[in-house]
Amino acid sequence: MDLGRSGEPDPAPGAAPAHATRPHRLAVPSTARDEDQPVRSTTRIRLIEPADAAPIAAHRVRDAEAFQRWEPAQPARYFTSEGQAERIDRLLAGHRTGSVWPGVVLADDQVIGQVTIGGILPQPHLRRASVGYWIGSVAQNQGHAGRAVGLALRLMTGELGVRRAEASTHLENLPSQRVLRRNGFTPYGVAHAAILLDGDWCDSLLWERILED
Repeated sequence: MDLGRSGEPDPAPGAAPAHATRPHRLAVPSTARDEDQPVRSTTRIRLIEPADAAPIAAHRVRDAEAFQRWEPAQPARYFTSEGQAERIDRLLAGHRTGSVWPGVVLADDQVIGQVTIGGILPQPHLRRASVGYWIGSVAQNQGHAGRAVGLALRLMTGELGVRRAEASTHLENLPSQRVLRRNGFTPYGVAHAAILLDGDWCDSLLWERILED
């Protein structure tokens, strides 16, 4: 699943113990120019909650056409509050096993997107995870994606104990690639025919960042 473009996967099965069972509320003031425009709000991330289903569904309905280029096709139920509630239940189940940390991105306490730390492997000889994110069109080009990824990396380095952060993007998704570069990621390869998008098997650009202990 493509982890660094406009969407994020549901959690894969995992067996690691959960560390982050309480909500996190990490914040960065949005006063400096981070992406295209400065804004005067605060970017925060926290653990996803059942009540987030409605605002997430609203974003996904509004932006369905814009995200279609970067994401696999989804069933109609995905774009409803009920479908998102089911998805949140699955994400939180994965969180309880320690395989995923599913978050929402907030600006001025409003849900504007998601950031997901998935595929968490906390074993001492691995210590790696992948990050994925999307921001609704109403809040894009204001630096929120970059700051949300930065906050996710802080969580990965701290409580989750991750040493290696990974992501992937569509080869042509330049905005998402800029977010990763500004957070210290570097590309290290191409996964060929990695994801089926709009009937075509597309390549993905692979990204990595080694985090501090």
